[in-house]
Formats: sequence, C-alpha cells, structure tokens
Amino acid sequence: MLPGLLLCLAITAAAAALQAVETELFGRAWLESLVLAILIGTGVRTAWTPGRRFQAGIKLCAKTLLEVAVFLLGASISLRTIAAVGGELVVGIAIVVAVALAASYAMGRSLGLPRRMAVLVACGNSICGNSAIAAVAPVIGADSRDIASSIAFTAVLGVIVVLLLPLTVPLLHLSGLQYGVLAGLTVYAVPQVLAATAPIGAVSVQIGTLVKLVRVLMLGPVVVVLSLLSGRFRDPEAPVPPRLPIHRLVPWFILGFLALAALRSAGLIPLVTLGPIGLAAGLLTVLSMAALGLGVDVRVVARAGARVTATVTASLVLLAAISYGLIRVLGVA
Repeated sequence: MLPGLLLCLAITAAAAALQAVETELFGRAWLESLVLAILIGTGVRTAWTPGRRFQAGIKLCAKTLLEVAVFLLGASISLRTIAAVGGELVVGIAIVVAVALAASYAMGRSLGLPRRMAVLVACGNSICGNSAIAAVAPVIGADSRDIASSIAFTAVLGVIVVLLLPLTVPLLHLSGLQYGVLAGLTVYAVPQVLAATAPIGAVSVQIGTLVKLVRVLMLGPVVVVLSLLSGRFRDPEAPVPPRLPIHRLVPWFILGFLALAALRSAGLIPLVTLGPIGLAAGLLTVLSMAALGLGVDVRVVARAGARVTATVTASLVLLAAISYGLIRVLGVA
C-alpha cells in the first residue's frame, strides 16, 4: 500500500501548498485544498497512469480513509445548534433541503445524468457542496468519475455564487438578516458563507453561519436515508445482491458519524480534542480526494460536462428561489 499512499500524500501536500499561496496572494482561498487535490490528481492521471503497485494504496485512500473522515466529521456537529436558531426556521431549512434534493435529482435525471451522479449533484447543491458529495459517495457506491465531475462543477459555481450573491441585496432590497439567511441556505461551504456575507455586515455573517451549520446537520439524516435506499443506485447490469440483515443496511461510518454527533451534543467529547479531530477529518478527506482524482479519465468527465453543468446551475437557481420564498413566508425582517 505504501507507493499509492505516498503518491496521494504528495498530491495532498501540493494541494495544501497551493491553497496557502492563494491565501497569501488573494487574502482567501477561492479553491480549497479538497478541490485542488481532485484537480492535481486528475492532472497526474491524465499525464501518467499509475501502475499496479500503486493501486492498493490509492484504493485505501479513496475508500477506507474517506469512510474514516466521514466518521470523524460527526464530532464537528452539535445538535444544540438547532436550539439557537428557532423551531420555525429549522423546519423551514429542512423543507428547503428536502425540496431542493428532490428537484435537483429530478432535473439531473431529466437531463440524462446517471442516478448516482444525479444524487451527488443534488446533495452537493442542497446541503454542503464538496463535504456532502464526499460523504454520500461511498454510501451509494459512486465511482471516481462521478465524484470528480460533481465536485469540479460545484466548486466552480461555488466561487461564482460567492462573487454574485451580494448583488441580490440591492436588487431584492434585503436586510442584513435576510441576506444572511439567503447566503446560509445557498452557499456551499462555511468559509464561502463567510466570504459572501462579510461585505454586507456582521449580522449577515452571524446568521449566515448559523443557518449554514443547521443546513449541514441535514447531512446525517440524508445519508442514513440514502444508505437504506443504496440498492436503487447500483448499476442495472449488476447482479442483485442478497438482502442484507437490518443491522448491516447502514454503513459503519454513518453510525459512527451519528454517534459522535450525539456525544458532541451531550458534551462528552473534550473540547481540547475537537481541533485535532477536525484537522484529521479534513486531512483524510483531502487525501481521499487526491486518490479519487487519480482514478479519473478526463475524457469521460468532459463528455458528461454539459449535462452536469446544466443540472448544477438549474438546481442552484431553484435553491436560491426556494430560499428567498422561505424568507418571505417566515417574515424574516
């Protein structure tokens, strides 16, 4: 496993270095190391195909280490966040996520995307971008091509949203509070929420971050449901596997994710350990993305590009419209 593991580590280090350069030059990283690892891995795979001796280590990073990363992410989520937002808004966020998931999946399928790709795009747009894609991928058995395509397009649109979303404030006559809710419901990652809301004011930053964190909480239930329905997303040509017993329907890392979230909410995880756990989860996720990039055939991704772009764009516009509707329905001042 060592050759493939070292290759993935080298790509991860290069991605981290490029992110640091971005931050130094522009004040923030527009492309995070997770996305850069995918791009670098894909570039390496395009120029050179790793031999057989690299495959065991690459597979370890792409599957096992990704599952461990998802498990560790549970420690970063506290269910107490729900109490701080308020019941009506929490219910509204859940409805927005559910409607956006269903609509995005339907759009993807109508545009000819395979089921697993449509699920990845829907989860990425509706919940939390790259993190949702990375968490859902092993549950539904998505391959490197599907994951890389989904992350690549959501990453590009994520940057565009950060740049353009502040323009909605004068166009829609939004208050700082209203814009914070809109940003929290539409922007992909927490750092991007901060970048999108900072020009508007402190109130937008605070409510946007809070709404975004509650939106991230929806990832747990969604992944559990998808794990129960995972058989629907396998290849039609594949043989039907024997029915699993109920205790094996949900992958171990999803159960671990929920367990860590419960422990965090109960205050049973020492605060001093949360930083190292989060750092480990982030590193393992980037490492797994490097491995996934190494399995990508650019020509296959390019063939699916137009359909993925149309799906991601249309579902993002729909998500923004639904979010704006929620703001009006709830009477957010």
